[in-house]
Amino acid sequence: MTTLTKGAAADPAVFREAMSLLAAPLTVITTRDADGRRWGFTASSVTSASLEPPLVVVGLSNGSSCRAAFGEVTGFVVNLLGEHQAPVARKFAEHGADRFAGLPFEDWPGTRLPRLVGAHAALRCRTADLVPVGDHQLLIGELTGLHTAAPASRPLLWHRRDFRTTADDGRQSP
Repeated sequence: MTTLTKGAAADPAVFREAMSLLAAPLTVITTRDADGRRWGFTASSVTSASLEPPLVVVGLSNGSSCRAAFGEVTGFVVNLLGEHQAPVARKFAEHGADRFAGLPFEDWPGTRLPRLVGAHAALRCRTADLVPVGDHQLLIGELTGLHTAAPASRPLLWHRRDFRTTADDGRQSP
């Protein structure tokens, strides 16, 4: 057990371990640059930030191979993954791979933004801002389109550095 006292800085490894206890939804963030090249990465740091206007925030590592591309695009798609899409999450976390090869992506109607067919939901966003924070950028997007599907599976989560899902035992929350 580690206890942090007031004013003490957390060791990055200890902080990382503590944050691994926070279950987070897995998503694939996708875009297309001005040259037509598709870009994407797996993200667990995604959250809604505002309802009026509808905004989402995505954490993007400064070390990501996608960092430069996402810094220049005007839009992106947040694809919410189901448990059956763990292979998609793995592929989009690989370095040096063609992340889109062999996967069911289609262009969002009226755009060139790639959307994952079969995702629980896809949020089309206009890039509103990119804010530097520590070793990441906060990619802020304003919702411009929404596609939902009846989920064929439970949501895919990231917890304790592994893929997880919810346990559905049929009980309702109090």
